[in-house]
Amino acid sequence: MLMEVPGRVVDLHSTRVLSLDAAGRILDWISWQEAVCLYVRDAVAWTLGDPCITVHGGHNRLSGLQSMLSLHPIVASTGHCRDHAIDPSPALTNTALFARDRYLCMYCGERFCRGELTRDHVLPISKHGKDTWENVVSACLACNLRKSNRTPQQANMPLLAVPYRPSWVEHLILSNRNILADQMEFLVNHLPRDRREHMA
Repeated sequence: MLMEVPGRVVDLHSTRVLSLDAAGRILDWISWQEAVCLYVRDAVAWTLGDPCITVHGGHNRLSGLQSMLSLHPIVASTGHCRDHAIDPSPALTNTALFARDRYLCMYCGERFCRGELTRDHVLPISKHGKDTWENVVSACLACNLRKSNRTPQQANMPLLAVPYRPSWVEHLILSNRNILADQMEFLVNHLPRDRREHMA
C-alpha cells in the first residue's frame, strides 16, 4: 500500500508517527495504522507539524467519494502515561547497541555493516562483567577475537568511547532511519544538552 507524501510517494511501512501523551511526554514510534486508529477514534488531543501523510481509504457507496485522512508527524493522544512509563530504559539488543555506536568498532574505529559487528563485553562475563549498556560496545570480529577474554587494558586495546546507557529519546532517534524533519527537531530538543551535539 502506498501513501501520499508532499512531493513524493513512499512505502507506507517505512514512515512512523511520533506518539506523545496529552501532556507532551514522548511515548514511542507508532505505525500509520495505529495513528489512523487514534484519528478515527477521536483520540487525538493535539498534533505538531504540517500533515505529512495522506492515507486514502474506501469509497462512499452513496456519494462515490473516496475518504482521505491527513496524518501529522507528531500526534498527542488523549490521556496521560503513568509516571513509571516516562523515559523507560531501552532494551539492550545488538541492533540498538550498533546504532548507539554508529556501526563503528570501538577498538579500531572502522565502520562496519551490522553483520560484521559483535557485542563485546568490556569487562568479560568470565571476569564478572555484566551484560549491561555500560559494559558493552560494538566490536568487529577481528578486534573481538584479538581482545579475547581480557579487559581493554590487558589487551592493550583502548576504547574509543565510554559505553553509556542511551536515554529513551536517544533510543528513538537511533531506532528509526526515516525520521522526518519535524520529528527530529522535536526529539533533539528533548535531549540532555550534552548529548544534542552528539546526535546532530
